Amino acid sequence: MNTPDGLRYTDKDEWIRRDGPRAVVGITDYAQRHLGDITFVELSRVGNHVRQAQPIATVESVKAASEVYAPVSGTVVAVNEKIVADPGLVNREPYGDGWFVVLEPTNPAEFDTLMDAAAYAAYRAE
Repeated sequence: MNTPDGLRYTDKDEWIRRDGPRAVVGITDYAQRHLGDITFVELSRVGNHVRQAQPIATVESVKAASEVYAPVSGTVVAVNEKIVADPGLVNREPYGDGWFVVLEPTNPAEFDTLMDAAAYAAYRAE
C-alpha cells in the first residue's frame, strides 16, 4: 500500500495530516477504491465542533453511501469545496486535492490513538 509519509489513520479508513496547529482530513485510497465512483459529497460546516469519531462528511458513490468520521476532536476551520463541485476528485487524488476538511484539534493527544502507515498497512492486509 503506497501512502504519503506523516499521515495517521483510523480503522474507518480516514487519514489525517498535521499542518502546523491544524490538521487536514481525507479518506484513504483503500476507502475510495471500495466506494467506487464517488458521485456526491456533503461536508460539515465551518465552525462546527466535532468529537473524535463523529461524522464530518457524507459520501455517496455508485455502490453506497458512507459517513466520513473525524479522526480527532476539533473545530472545522475549512472545507474543500472542490470535492463538492467535483466529487470524482476524491477518487483521483485521495491524498492530494481530494481532502475533505481542515480541523483545529482540541485534544492533540488523540493523534496518539491513531495508526501510523505501517500499522494501517498491516490492518488492511488482514
